Amino acid sequence: MKALKYILFLILILIIGFTIYIAVQPNSFEVKRSRTIHAPAEVIYNNVIDFKNWEAWSSWVEKDPETVITLGEQTKGIGGSYSWVDKDGKGKMKTLATTEHTSIDQELQFGDFEPSKVHWDFTPLEQGKTEVTWKMNSDKIPFIFKAYALFSGGFDNMIGPDFERGLEKLDSTVTASMKVYSIKVDGMAQHGGGFYLYNTTSTKMDNFETVMQDMLSKVKSYALENNITTAGPPFILYHKWDEPNNSVMFSSCVPTTAQVITTESDILTGQLEPFKAIKTTLKGNYNHLKEAWQITMDYIPKNGYEYTEQGPMLEVYVTDPTKTANPANWITEIYIAVKEQEALQ
Repeated sequence: MKALKYILFLILILIIGFTIYIAVQPNSFEVKRSRTIHAPAEVIYNNVIDFKNWEAWSSWVEKDPETVITLGEQTKGIGGSYSWVDKDGKGKMKTLATTEHTSIDQELQFGDFEPSKVHWDFTPLEQGKTEVTWKMNSDKIPFIFKAYALFSGGFDNMIGPDFERGLEKLDSTVTASMKVYSIKVDGMAQHGGGFYLYNTTSTKMDNFETVMQDMLSKVKSYALENNITTAGPPFILYHKWDEPNNSVMFSSCVPTTAQVITTESDILTGQLEPFKAIKTTLKGNYNHLKEAWQITMDYIPKNGYEYTEQGPMLEVYVTDPTKTANPANWITEIYIAVKEQEALQ
């Protein structure tokens, strides 16, 4: 009996000692992880700033699919929030401050304990990449969290792997979202024609994109520098597409509200007469344009239309990529001039 008392007393001393050891652990922690994602900062920021997107890349939901998530009335931007209940209890999160496309500050709270701070940084890198940094810290750690962290090998070991997995899933989610595209043949449409500024060249197909962007930039700059009022989005007017010889002849064009007398020899004024065309809309990255053109070319004879001799073939860039970062949201319209079906009968 006396030995049992000594054993219980020893156990009590160990418990007290261990409790004191936990209590004197640091009252603060910081866990930070970074990942380079091949996507513009704006695209990644737009995903993270809206809590509706978090379930898709949350490592905690992946580990506990039974997690019940409740979205707040507002999910995006300052004041956006959501809460959850999982096997470990309940929690909630709220966005406190943002710097658009650059950083996000949030507050994370488990149960009724003191909240922790969460911070995101989105740093643009070369070649359209972004370094994403996800950080969590607190200077008021509850005793139970200290104990849990101690048994888990520290806060970094406890939270770090979840941050790493979350960033990995965010990478996959964002990358996949940028690849989404759709091609729709809208059918017969009337193009209104009009005046336009342009320059013309021929080049190898391998160099087409670079040459086209350079030429279009020059025409747009000329219009801007000379205060010329434009009448819509820029477009490419194709004159000849010669795949066997790997060459293409085209004009880079900017529509104007009236005829313009230009002062540079390589910037000219043209006019399109109104014409009937088969119109196709691509929503997505420009690398799907070849498929969109092929679908349109196949559609014309299959549906009883005939090409108009020397008829215009246009590629209209409705969306400005410098203002819309996600390629999945770029809109391009294709117009191929055709004869009206009544005229064919």
